[in-house]
Amino acid sequence: MSEKSKNIKHLTLIPLVLMIFTSVYGFNNIPRSFYKMGYAAIPWYILSGITFFIPFAFMMAEFGAAFKDEKGGIYSWMAKSVGAKFAFMGTFMWYASYVIWMVNVASTVWVPISNAIFGTDTTKTWGLLGLTGPRFLGILGIFWIIFVTIISTKGLDKIKKVTSLGGTAVALLNIVLFIGALLVLVGNHGHLAQPITGISSFIDSPNPKYVGNILQSFAFVVFAIFAYGGIEVVGGLVDETENAEKNFPKGVVISAIIISIGYSLGIFLVGIFTNWSTIMTGDNVNLANAGYVVMNNLGYSLGNAYGATQATSIAIGHGVARFVGLSMFLALSGAFFTLMFSPLKQLIEGTPPKLWPGKMAEMKNGMPQNAMWIQAVIVCVIIFLVSVVGGDSMKKFIEILVSMTNVAMTLPYMFIAFAFAPFKKNKAIIKPFEIFKTNTSALIWTIVVMFTVGFANFFSIIQPALEGDLPTTLWSVGGPIFFAVVAFIIYWNYERKYIKNL
Repeated sequence: MSEKSKNIKHLTLIPLVLMIFTSVYGFNNIPRSFYKMGYAAIPWYILSGITFFIPFAFMMAEFGAAFKDEKGGIYSWMAKSVGAKFAFMGTFMWYASYVIWMVNVASTVWVPISNAIFGTDTTKTWGLLGLTGPRFLGILGIFWIIFVTIISTKGLDKIKKVTSLGGTAVALLNIVLFIGALLVLVGNHGHLAQPITGISSFIDSPNPKYVGNILQSFAFVVFAIFAYGGIEVVGGLVDETENAEKNFPKGVVISAIIISIGYSLGIFLVGIFTNWSTIMTGDNVNLANAGYVVMNNLGYSLGNAYGATQATSIAIGHGVARFVGLSMFLALSGAFFTLMFSPLKQLIEGTPPKLWPGKMAEMKNGMPQNAMWIQAVIVCVIIFLVSVVGGDSMKKFIEILVSMTNVAMTLPYMFIAFAFAPFKKNKAIIKPFEIFKTNTSALIWTIVVMFTVGFANFFSIIQPALEGDLPTTLWSVGGPIFFAVVAFIIYWNYERKYIKNL
């Protein structure tokens, strides 16, 4: 019995690679990237992979191997490398990014539900009691947050039942895209729906917003960095990995290479059956439903390539969209139930209990229930504010949510990367695995990673304002600033009450 438990508890290399892959690789990032830039997104993914994802993954591997016995995750890494205050600020910003993610997904999870039921996105027409579009989805999002919080506070067993379906659903989606695209290519005798006319096809975007607008292209880098996000979460798996000093870094490296290639290949596969100008330019297409539009088109193109009637091709398209809608709903639900407690629990358990006022740090059923309800209230308030500001324009509403999420979830990487250089210099920290052999190489790659993230976020934040879209800029920067101030106040109060009185 004990041997069986041991086998279940410890991850070998292949399960670790699969777990990292499913934690980082987001299927929806592929059609969204094609919607924004077409094939021209591929070089930016490759560049972001080289200057951010792969070196950052190597950093996570070194951190993880060195602190494999630590339970505090990234907080422990930064605290032992830089200091407790810096670690708390960085970890709180990291946690806050998931709060913003919840705001986004709670308001857009209804798009896959619509596709699962109707075979297309009809959320633009939904309404009740005079509330339509973003406002109605915002209200539904608030009810969703309350529902998920109620279930999540009951304990981990309730959550596992939902999350197990999510991983399988995402894996199937990628298989459908890969096989479906190749079948369309064969059926169309090698003809690409989005033609390649030379190297310019991978440089010049078909999207008019990006033509001659280098600021838009620079801003896209933050989208690519967001797509690579999540590698820091698996740092907490080191102590559960068999032969961690060897297998964990190897698993991270293998996963990083597969994911980098996977995104670029996926964007190309979409171009096999999707013509950007024909499919992606409709008023009903936005960042929330781009994946369903693309996959609906895959089904239609599949029927069309093999001589099916128009009606049959449309029916196949709706069928694929329903499958994608159900799969994405299961995947998003699984992620939501996990992220409702996991980052918050890591934040509370990894930091000094006295940091948290009242009974926030109190655990019930293995969950920080009081903190989870405070979190739910904050998320609901933000959803309400953003859905009202979003007005009646569904596309504008989605763009604000996506921009907020991208910025919030990538800024904390600057904190983690910054801690790497002092981590390497600290000889007291035993480092069983090292990719960066010298302090100089570590410093150079720390600067490269921080510059890439900072550069991308700077342009992502200012670009909307320069084009007259001030609300998107304000919302993008407002969330991180708000949570940075909250983190500062919490730690200042902790220092005032406990540290300075010692």
